[in-house]
Parts: sequence; structure tokens; C-alpha cells
Amino acid sequence: MINYPLTEQIPPYLTPYIAEQNPSLYTPLDHASWRFIMKVSEAYFPKLAHGKYLKGLKETGISTERIPLVEEIDQCLRKFNWRAVAVTGFIPPSVFTEFLSLGVLPIACDMRSFDHLAYTPAPDIVHEAAGHAPIIADAEYSAYLRSYGEISRKAIFSNQDMDVYNAIRHLSDTKEDPNATFSQIEAAQSRLNQTIAAVTYISEATLLSRMGWWTFEYGLVGPLDNPKIYGAGLLSSLSESYNCLSSAVKKVPFSIECIETSYDITKPQPQLFVAEDFHKLTEALDALANKMAFRKGGIEGLEKAKKAGTVTTTELDSGVQISGNLAKVIQDSSGMPRYLQFQGPTQLAYKDAEIQGQGARYHKEGYGTPLEDISDSDLKKAGVALGKKAHFRFASGISVEGKCTKILHQDGSPILLSFEDCTVKHNAEILFQPEWGTYDMVCGGQVVSVFGGAADRKSYLEATGGFHQDPGKQKSNLTEDNKELNELYGKLRSLREAKTWNKSSTAALSDLHLWVQRRYPSEWLFRYELLELLVEHKLNLPWAEEVRTRLKEISQESPEKGEMIKRGLELL
Repeated sequence: MINYPLTEQIPPYLTPYIAEQNPSLYTPLDHASWRFIMKVSEAYFPKLAHGKYLKGLKETGISTERIPLVEEIDQCLRKFNWRAVAVTGFIPPSVFTEFLSLGVLPIACDMRSFDHLAYTPAPDIVHEAAGHAPIIADAEYSAYLRSYGEISRKAIFSNQDMDVYNAIRHLSDTKEDPNATFSQIEAAQSRLNQTIAAVTYISEATLLSRMGWWTFEYGLVGPLDNPKIYGAGLLSSLSESYNCLSSAVKKVPFSIECIETSYDITKPQPQLFVAEDFHKLTEALDALANKMAFRKGGIEGLEKAKKAGTVTTTELDSGVQISGNLAKVIQDSSGMPRYLQFQGPTQLAYKDAEIQGQGARYHKEGYGTPLEDISDSDLKKAGVALGKKAHFRFASGISVEGKCTKILHQDGSPILLSFEDCTVKHNAEILFQPEWGTYDMVCGGQVVSVFGGAADRKSYLEATGGFHQDPGKQKSNLTEDNKELNELYGKLRSLREAKTWNKSSTAALSDLHLWVQRRYPSEWLFRYELLELLVEHKLNLPWAEEVRTRLKEISQESPEKGEMIKRGLELL
């Protein structure tokens, strides 16, 4: 793992996702692809992208000539109170948003393959660095992105969300694998289609992902009839950025209603949302947050947690937090929650810190507790004392009877009572029996917040292993099939970067033309770079027109190639 100074500030359960960027894995063709994307973008975006984009490229240390180093971007982002870390491929959405909440931009250090030059569904350094980083230089947008991370960190995600994430990751990885067969790609697409079809409800995490998609990924900003591009998905896509402002793509005024619109990562977007300004993003985000369980709490929040089937945290008015998979809620006659039952590893915490001895290893098989306001005066009236038998009978029908062995206080109030030889009932239903061991009952009667994940994530994940996935290593686009071609690109790059140009340089350029003419009839980017050098050095060589003619022929092979070649030639 790369040793960024930043790792000291990142929670230890996030550091395994930080990868090491290896610049030596970028091939000459990778650098040529990056250079082409950036040259076209810098020519196209001055009038069509948000005003901060081009200036933001320079401010975040992103140049045209070579793929940037994440460490350099990290240094530049510091002046905006942001940092950057390298990752590889997809990371879980909860990890991505937690990085954002810390003011850290995860940058996928893989480079898209040449076959996916115009657009790739997989995260890559073009998307993350040239797409996301530049707009962070805008203070209002930066504040929105960080708030998005903080609020998303609280979102409740479901098991179905994770199934969709894994299917998307598998499809993207398969598409970017140069050795993947057509049938493998079809199978991955079919898996994603089936997974999406199996989704039975829309979670908070899904709603947040939609807002992210229609804002920092595919957002437009400004007047509805003349918007500017700021979404990283558009800024990093030569094809979609070129077509997104046409009348063929519907423009919709941005509002919180964007969360009602789903998206397909494998296809161009049929509509885009236009925000009046970046402040509107923050307003809509806050409106969405007001609907979420972490702000609403109560039975509504508990029902969301129960439906999700994932680890959530229920926070009580006493400051006690219970983190686990909520399985059962017992309500009283008025509909108020009065007993919670969690299954599997459960953690008890107080103000985001695990209560000593009350972690997920201790409550590894589940946990249940009444929800009741209990003060020291209540304990005194009930005659509860250490080592003595206690008997609680609550109006909800819940009863707790056992010998009190612990009374834990925080900030002057009781937060936890422990009992031995304890029986807990709801009317005639037995909820806890003496032979199960010590019964720990928390104090607190109102559910003030319910949010996704554990309260003390470090301790919970250390006990359970959490959502860790192997981050993998940075992939290389070098194969046996393209090894010779990369050598040619390397020679061409050396000619371009040479300090002087002479007759031998011109002869070497002609040799490269002959080589690519014989061996690579459909290699359009190499031919484009040949023309660049001819134009730059004002060379009128006999094969120049032949290169232009071949480029026009190659442009007929597919609309995507035709569009990219056309845009490149316009720069000459």
C-alpha cells in the first residue's frame, strides 16, 4: 500500500482500499490515448463546460501530455482542503462516499483500454482525475460533494443494492478485460439485467446514487437553454460530451425529483438535469436528507432498517446506539416501538464509540432490548441495586426480571443495565431466558435516528470483517498482441518530445509511417499523431495525403471512430 501521509487521517478500515499507482504500467498507447482525450477536451470545453473546468485542470496538476500521478493531484487538492488516494476499479459505494465525507477523492488509477477510448463503464483515471478533480476547485461544488458524502454515509443500503453493485462491477470489469469473449460479456450483462429485475424496493442508498448520477456524474448547470457541463461522466466521455447538449437529449430542470429517475450505466443518457447553480444541488440534497431515516428516526426509520436486511444503527434519545441487522420490532398499542431484536453480530455504542465489552464479538448471535426511558430516580423507585433482584414491568407488556450486576452511566445518566438469571417477556412470549447468559438492557425510550452501517465502524468491522474486498492491483493494457504497436507509439512519442528536429527525425517518421501502413491498416490514432508532427514541423511529405485518405476510410468503420477522427482532424 502506498504510504501517503493522508493514511494517518483515514479510518483503518478504509486504508485497505487504497492502492498503489504504478506509472510503469502505463503503455505508450495509454499515454497517447490520454493525450488525445485531453487535447480534444481542451479544445471543445472552453465554451461548453463549466467555467472552472479548464482552470481546474491546471489547479489540480493535470496536464495534457501524460497520465497524471495521483500523488501530484493529492498535493494540488490540498489547497482546496481536499486530498486524493489511488484505488483500482470499483470500490463499494459505502466506501466511496465515506472517502468523500472525509474530503478525499478516490482516483481509479487504471487507464481505459484503447477500444473504449471514447467511453468506459469502468472507473478509470480519465474519469476520476480529468472528470472529478477539476470542478472540486469550485468552492460551492466542493462543499456539495463533501456534504453528499456525509449524507450518503448515513444512507441505509440493502442486500439488493450490494447485489446490483457486484453485478455492475462484474460487467464493467468484463468489458474492460482485453481477453473477455463476446459470450462472457453477454453473460455479465444478463446477470446485471436479472439482478436489477429482482430488486423489490428502492432504498435510501439507491436514491442517493441517483442524485449523484444526475449531478456530479452527469450534471449540467446554468440556463436551461444554454447549460454547461460539469458532471465527470460527461467530461470524461468524448462521445457523450459531444452529443449531450444536442436537442436529442432532453434537458430537465434539476430538482429533488431527479431521484425518481433511474439510469443505465451501459447506455447514453436520454435526459439530463440542469441545475440553475451549484447551490441548488445542496438545497436538493438537504431536502432528500430530511426524508431519510437518520433525520426522521422513529418507527419509519426502523421499518427501513428492517426491510434492508443489512447492518444499521438505531440511535436512542439517551445517546445509546445499537448497530446490527434489525430483525423484529415490537410496538405498543399506539404504534410506538417498544422492543428491538437484532440478529447476528450486534454492537452497543455511545456517541459513536463502542461501549467496553459490548461489541459485535460479545453479541455475536444477536441482541434485544426494551425501549424505555430509565433515570436514576426510576431505578431508585424500582429498588434496583447491584447484586439485588430487579423486576421491571413496562406499560408495553414487556417485563424484565433478573439480578442486577451492572449499572453503567455516561454523562450523569444510566445507559446500560446488566442482569444475570434474567427472563424477558412480551406478555406470554419469552424474549430472553436465563440460560442464554447475561442480559444487557440499554436505557432510552425514543428512536431519534436510524442510519446505515455501524456507529463505531472501526470496532464493528474489526470484529466482523465488514464489507472488505480485495482492492486488487492496477491493471496493464499491455498484451502480446499490442506489444509491437506500443513500441511504435513509444518511438513516435520520442520523436515528438525531442528538443530538435532534423533530417534523421523526418526519415524516422517516414519509417514509422511505412511500418504502420504494412502492419496496422486500422490504427487511426497512430496515423493522427503522424499528421500532428507533419503539421507541427511544416513537413510536406509525399505520404501525408495517403495518411489523410486512410483516416477517412477508417472513419467509415464505425460511427464512434468516425466521430473521434473528425474531432481530431479539426484540431489540425
